[in-house]
Amino acid sequence: MGRLITNAKVYVEREKFAQAVYMEDGVIKAVGTNEEVLAVAPAGTPQYDAGGRTVVPGFNDSHMHLYFVGENLESIDLHGVTSMAEAKQIARDFIARTKPAPGTVLHGTGWNQDYFTDEPRMMDRHDLDEITTEYPLILERACGHALTANSLAIQLAGVTKDTPQPEGAQFDVDENGEPNGIFRETAANLVMCLRRDPTVEEIEHTLHTAMEHAAEWGITSVQTMDVRPGAYRDMLQAYHNIQSTHPTLRVYHQCNFMAPDEYREFLEQGYITGSGDAFNKIGPLKLFVDGSLGARTALMRAPYADDPSTTGIQTLTQQQTDELVQIADAAGCQVAVHAIGDAAIEQVLNSYDTVCGDGENPHRHGIVHCQITDRALVERFTQNDILAYIQPIFLHYDMTVLESRAGKELAATSYAFATMNRLGIHNSFGTDSPVEDLNTMHNIYCAVTRKNLAGTPSGGFYPDECVDVYDAVDAYTAASAYASFEEDVKGRIRPGYYADLAVLSEDIFTIDPERIKDVKVDATILAGEFVYQRKDV
Repeated sequence: MGRLITNAKVYVEREKFAQAVYMEDGVIKAVGTNEEVLAVAPAGTPQYDAGGRTVVPGFNDSHMHLYFVGENLESIDLHGVTSMAEAKQIARDFIARTKPAPGTVLHGTGWNQDYFTDEPRMMDRHDLDEITTEYPLILERACGHALTANSLAIQLAGVTKDTPQPEGAQFDVDENGEPNGIFRETAANLVMCLRRDPTVEEIEHTLHTAMEHAAEWGITSVQTMDVRPGAYRDMLQAYHNIQSTHPTLRVYHQCNFMAPDEYREFLEQGYITGSGDAFNKIGPLKLFVDGSLGARTALMRAPYADDPSTTGIQTLTQQQTDELVQIADAAGCQVAVHAIGDAAIEQVLNSYDTVCGDGENPHRHGIVHCQITDRALVERFTQNDILAYIQPIFLHYDMTVLESRAGKELAATSYAFATMNRLGIHNSFGTDSPVEDLNTMHNIYCAVTRKNLAGTPSGGFYPDECVDVYDAVDAYTAASAYASFEEDVKGRIRPGYYADLAVLSEDIFTIDPERIKDVKVDATILAGEFVYQRKDV
């Protein structure tokens, strides 16, 4: 059955709007005035009167972790906590409310020591012991590149002062050489191995939770990193079960394999970029070459300005990165590499130089995050048309530490969103959720104003890198579709494109940019069907 949207402000492209949309069989059939579209639609077609509200293409989060979004919503949620004491109380309340069975490994995410007003330091095992000594407890930092475990978890994991430090990672120790509970990068696996792998049914439940949350923010597509070595078969089975029955979200998998043999095995099973269908598709090989700015594990060319003892953590060498990129490229697969520090970004660009040439990048290899850059480094993206997957919402926190971590000179050329646009770089928007929430309006607000969610600093943080609303929406829709080779069917409201739309509570193209962060999504449509409608409209 078809469906009509009328009396809307339908965003078609920069400064061009229509009034109505007709959809049928999951595809847009007509876009135009009310009269034009009603003339095309069969009599009796169900009609949604938008009441003048703005309709945009469904948002496409170009990098996030959907399963962990759901898991975060179902576990100890520490996002946004402003003190060590608050984090501890939330965890205690979770235990009291849920009454876990004895021996359950408790898990939570979201804390950020830079938000703690009482004790602005990373949580250690002693802090978590104050929460519980009865259960093993693991709390991940918001960035996902560091975590803290309590003494029981460390003991059960068998980590001692004699445990060798992992290559390309570390666990911190106290003055006696004993683990203090802080585990960085892949050292986290030393304690995360305590957690039981979920069943396929449990994975499905968690994914449904995340998909419902995504729909609340007008998100109709995600490019998600949930496929990893080990239990990836169960993860893909859960996705298949959901997406082959009643999908509410289109999924493009960023597949994380850091060892050549494991990735080759994955490829041999036919999991190559583009395999799948319109709702569930294999995307790029996803790699990590460094950590995060907040945890000082992003790989920098020079020592951190506020900690000259470190330049971050290199999780893959140049040679290892080259090898993995070359394996994927030879198989006709895309690659997307996490790189935050300027040394990490340079390393990835060097690897792409080994498979790209003459300005061509047919497999659309890209870099995820692309945060710390100078002008020359940004310009290198243009040499081989390398994609940039960026997260404007990161500015909300990172502007508070960027200058102290990287120095003012480098800070002035980092998070270079407008420069990327001027240079013609394909840059797409995402949230890296659950590192940040899936809130699409917060993401756009930060891109347009370069202010935090409290509205500071006045005038914006290095405001020359602000983008306008049109570029922000396009980066969140059309550019994200380009990153998944779907720009001819997704990311615009045009005949022949997927009928994936979001109805906004206000016109983000004309309102004061300061108000963008408060705009709501009133409805989300996937393949012509409503998958979300806000109750208080």
